[in-house]
Amino acid sequence: MTDLDPLLKYREQHKHRLNYMPWLYWTLKPKHRAWAEAWQQDYQAYLMEMETVEIGENCFISPLAHIFAEPGRKIIIGDNTFIAADCTLHGPLDIGCEVAINHHCILDGGRAGIKLHDQVRIAAYCHLYAFDHGMDLAEPIYKQAVRSQGIEIGQDVWLGAHVGIKDGVKIADRAIVGMNSMVTKDVAEREVVVGNPAQRIRYRE
Repeated sequence: MTDLDPLLKYREQHKHRLNYMPWLYWTLKPKHRAWAEAWQQDYQAYLMEMETVEIGENCFISPLAHIFAEPGRKIIIGDNTFIAADCTLHGPLDIGCEVAINHHCILDGGRAGIKLHDQVRIAAYCHLYAFDHGMDLAEPIYKQAVRSQGIEIGQDVWLGAHVGIKDGVKIADRAIVGMNSMVTKDVAEREVVVGNPAQRIRYRE
């Protein structure tokens, strides 16, 4: 082994850590920030070449995330946003600035798309599907027509871990959805909702 090997091994482990805890990217010491920025610039350039993606400044996107944005299903990612490992993102998606999408989240824009306003925080294992199937008994589910109304998440909204958001839902600014909740109807500004289906328990003060 060369003297450089331990440093390279540490760097690979550090990348692995950043993939799952990307908020640490903004606290790196200068000697680590240099290689991390180069790593991200290379990957983001590759992603923008391969998919219909626009990426803002100072973002972190894990190479272990799955980003799919074919023509007509564009993904826009605002400044200072992170996307952690094992997420699956399928456009159309319009993601604001300072948005956090933690590991194992699924966001599928259907046809109408998903809009995340600035400073949205999405904890691990959240699922947002901007489409739905019909349920007519005259046809099997797989033959049902698919609708897409879209999903909109307002500014400074926090979705706890394992939250599901149904197609057609709008969550207003500064609302909170508790972990393991299923949101089936609109949520008003500053509401705190929990449960399946999610119900208001109080307002943020």
